[in-house]
Parts: sequence; structure tokens; C-alpha cells
Amino acid sequence: MKITFEGPAVLVSDINRSRLFYEQVLGQEVLADHGPHVAFKNGFSIWFADHAVPIVSQGAKMHSGSLAHDNFELYFECAEIDEAWAKTQEAGAEPIHGIIVQPWLQKGFRISDPDGHIVEVGEPLPALVKRLMAQGMSADEVHEKTSIPKDAVLAMAQG
Repeated sequence: MKITFEGPAVLVSDINRSRLFYEQVLGQEVLADHGPHVAFKNGFSIWFADHAVPIVSQGAKMHSGSLAHDNFELYFECAEIDEAWAKTQEAGAEPIHGIIVQPWLQKGFRISDPDGHIVEVGEPLPALVKRLMAQGMSADEVHEKTSIPKDAVLAMAQG
């Protein structure tokens, strides 16, 4: 028996508001729109909570608090990290933190979606490798600082 992971489904309080956020602010493309459930091409879905919870719970008691609990994050990547940050702020997304450089030297920021779910936008690893090498780091130094295997660093550096 093989079980495959097909992607997360995020429960949201307003399906239209959340769809606009993911489409217009984060540039995600809709794969399928089933009304109370919207699937995006990159493998995650948003589900209208009022519709989904009775189906998911099948009468079992489920947590009735807010939808987001700061324990789940959706991760996206964008090579133009400064532009992505500016777009989220122009759209009024609530920042968790602005662009930072992680200990492994990858740039990224975090915002909250309309329901308070954590959304991270990070620099793709190939962009990170190219940036570090353009700054004068050798493949060995990039490997040491980022923990990316050296053969992967060399492959990313070559495109």
C-alpha cells in the first residue's frame, strides 16, 4: 500500500476573501473552483470552514476557536523577494516580520493571511546560491554556510 501526500487544505472563514488574497497578492493560479473548496495549481487548497468542518468532523467535537493558531505555515518562494514584500504590503497584508536573512543565509519574510495563517515567502535555493557566489563565496563556502550539499550548490550555480 502506498499513501501519497497531495497537499494541505487550509480552512478559511471567507472563501472569496482568501481566494483573492492567494490569487492577487501571492499570484497563485486556481486549478479548480468547487465553490466552498478552491484548489490551487501548486498543490494546496482553501476550504470554507463553515462548509468543511461538519464534513471533516462527522459529528466529532472539533476545536471551535480561531482558525489559525500560529502552528502551521504555508511556504512559497519568489526570486524577486523585495518586489514580493512590497506587493504584500501594498495589498495590506499583516506582516509578521519583514525581509530577514535566515541563519542559513536565505532571505525571506512572513505575513498573515486573512485568517491569520502564517505565510512565508522565501528566496529559492538556486537564487540564494547564485547570490552568494556573486558576492564572492566559493562553492565550499556556500555549502558550509547553507548546508546545501556541494554537488547541489555546483548544479544550482550552473543553472
